Amino acid sequence: MSTPITGISSMATRLLLADLATAYQQQFQVPVQFESLGGVEAAKKVQQGEAVDLVVLASDAIDKLMAGGFLLPASRRDLVQSSVAIAVRAGAALPDVSSEAALRASVLAARSIGYSTGPSGTALIQLFERWGLGETLKDRLVQARPGVPVGSLVAQGEVELGFQQLSELKDLPGITLLGGMPPGLEIVTTFTGAVRVGAAQADAAQAVLDFMSAPAQTALKERHGMEAAQA
Repeated sequence: MSTPITGISSMATRLLLADLATAYQQQFQVPVQFESLGGVEAAKKVQQGEAVDLVVLASDAIDKLMAGGFLLPASRRDLVQSSVAIAVRAGAALPDVSSEAALRASVLAARSIGYSTGPSGTALIQLFERWGLGETLKDRLVQARPGVPVGSLVAQGEVELGFQQLSELKDLPGITLLGGMPPGLEIVTTFTGAVRVGAAQADAAQAVLDFMSAPAQTALKERHGMEAAQA
């Protein structure tokens, strides 16, 4: 069998990338292996010279690595768009999150609020600040550690209201999904792939990215609660 093409990614895309890697191997008999960890840590590993072929992270993190000379600019491919959803513990009362006013009231009523690291968590905190609730909520906010799903904190009763990307919440036991953010407040992260400068298998890695970004993979991405990235 061919030498595996190696990649590094954030946790948000780990299950999708595993399925895409399996599909690629089945079609081309070339194995693809990803290490998935917190996005900040993954970016740091790339900066420190981690010997991988592929990097898949939020687009802003990819852009920073590219500006730093760590990734090949021409290799950049947008793979998926992932939206934030909201969850409570299974069996808990279901707060109204159907509109901006309803969500604001539900956030104010929550005794604890879980959110993730990375761009989606940053966007949520910016929303709370825009509502003028930064000081009011600061002692109720619980940021999940890198690599720890917000949904697991919700399921364990550590937080009452949890916000994380749908792909990370949709199949998690012990929680009830309330749905996505209300109209006008959507938080969407684009995940992008690129080939590392100096990659041992740069051409093969590019072929993997082209496969993963192709329209033929749209249905698989939707099964993971994501959408194909818009061209």
